[in-house]
Amino acid sequence: MSAPSRVVPDRARRDQDRAPARAPGATTGANGPVAAGIALGGVLVASVLAAVLIGPADLSAAEVGRSLATHLRLDLLLEPLGLGVEPLSPIRDGMVWHLRAPRALTAAAVGAGLAVCGVVMQSLTRNPLADPYLLGLSSGASLGAVLVLVTGGAAVLALLPVAAFGGAVLALAAALGLAGALGQVTPTRTVLAGLAISQMCAAAVSFVIFWSVKGDAFREVMSWLMGSVGSATWVSVAVTGAATLVLGTGLMLSGSVLDAFTFGESAAATLGVDVQRVRWALLVAVALLTGALVSQSGSIGFVGLILPHAVRLVTGARHRLLLPLSALAGASFLVWADTLARTLFAPRELPVGIVTAAVGAPVFAFLLWKGRARA
Repeated sequence: MSAPSRVVPDRARRDQDRAPARAPGATTGANGPVAAGIALGGVLVASVLAAVLIGPADLSAAEVGRSLATHLRLDLLLEPLGLGVEPLSPIRDGMVWHLRAPRALTAAAVGAGLAVCGVVMQSLTRNPLADPYLLGLSSGASLGAVLVLVTGGAAVLALLPVAAFGGAVLALAAALGLAGALGQVTPTRTVLAGLAISQMCAAAVSFVIFWSVKGDAFREVMSWLMGSVGSATWVSVAVTGAATLVLGTGLMLSGSVLDAFTFGESAAATLGVDVQRVRWALLVAVALLTGALVSQSGSIGFVGLILPHAVRLVTGARHRLLLPLSALAGASFLVWADTLARTLFAPRELPVGIVTAAVGAPVFAFLLWKGRARA
């Protein structure tokens, strides 16, 4: 190989070695990332507890503890110690165990998963405006869900989330198939194919709503399209939690690979990354995780777009830190957004997607302004 041909590989290696671990103004010191992780973890735990306590009918910490102790059978351990747990009334126990706890935990799992998917999509496409729904996943899931809602199929247990998940996967397959039909799958072609499929699904959703949705079904459809965890159950916690734990952890372990993609495909290939295979694997993982989350919560915007940018201000671009801290930040953000959605106009509830958009849009504008000031 001649000397000029080694310029790009050598530069890629040097750039990766010299890449800053933190953004300008980020916390310095070896313990900075660890401290940030501990702080965000503490914020998440406090957020979930606060979400269970806060509501139109406030609960005390003692009542929450008694309910959890009863259902987790901790009372069997405490009773021999003379620390018996007095059960709550059925109404207040139901508020904790059947309503607020699964709702808060589902919001946390969805927020964490969407934030991780947003980081991965922005890195793979090298597009700062990418989010988990870029490849038409949200529109595909919405089409599947709306078809079930307007036909009355939602009355069948689990049919709505299954239809939403299936719609998301089919939309991804169509987007990647279209991108491949146009030639080699590149970030630009992938984005354009995703936008095309997204618009097609959105048009189909609009047609179905215009033609078929009437009365109470319209409110149900719009609530799903704008995102909500109001109907979350422990099944929702299991689905979103398992998906985020398994697929999200797998995505987090790809941090070094995503660092290589930051410098472009040629540089990533030079650094030993099988670009095509890795991109497909990561896209499929993002699609499966996003589909599982959307099937339980509907389309909640801005979480996967805003949180990665906000966390980068603290951690920099190194994905080893960016991915887990984005997950913690996204979980806390969505827990508080849902708490606002159900308490702001109580007893009426807002779809949580309205709150995330209302908060996310000005935050995104601020991040753009701050980035421009640094440029």
